[in-house]
Amino acid sequence: SLNCVEWSLLPPATEEVVAQAEQLKGRFQGDPSFEYEYTEINAEDAERLFEDGKELMIKEETRLVATIEQIDRAVGIIPRGAFVKTPLGSVHENRNFEGLSLTEAKKLSSYFHFTEPVNLKNKTLLEKALLDPSTDFLDSLEHDIPQGSWTVQLEKGGTVVVLRSLLWLGLTFYHVPMTKQYGYVYFGTGEKNLDLPFML
Repeated sequence: SLNCVEWSLLPPATEEVVAQAEQLKGRFQGDPSFEYEYTEINAEDAERLFEDGKELMIKEETRLVATIEQIDRAVGIIPRGAFVKTPLGSVHENRNFEGLSLTEAKKLSSYFHFTEPVNLKNKTLLEKALLDPSTDFLDSLEHDIPQGSWTVQLEKGGTVVVLRSLLWLGLTFYHVPMTKQYGYVYFGTGEKNLDLPFML
């Protein structure tokens, strides 16, 4: 939105756009038409990213789309059991989900990344045998690298569990135990905390 009254949808992010935006550093300008120049990019990366002879520029609107995609992939999370996988492989919202217990809600292992699993494929057969295929079909937060990239806190006298990402500062996830209420919001600068491994 340019006037905070009329809103329009952003275009979907492609892998090429995400790769281009990852090369940019610094904060957003606030102008969707602002064009970034690739000043600190080496010749090999420039050749790989722009094989078809395009200029070394990217608009802020495009960078915003790619950053939102990166944040959703890295820290978009759901509680365990909120979605189920059918034997045919389709994923649906679990209508029987009544929320996590307070004890379960305080564990990182009770939350999953809501993206295509990566670490799950690397588990041994013995580890997979202990998982429920209908609910444990995504990657758990407890195995995120680096270890300690999430904080778990209780708010409002222990009635709300809040998870915060230290990798994408400004990402806050909440869940009200024993209810279907959960969600996440991002209020940050759009910059990944690349110093996190040195801070832990």
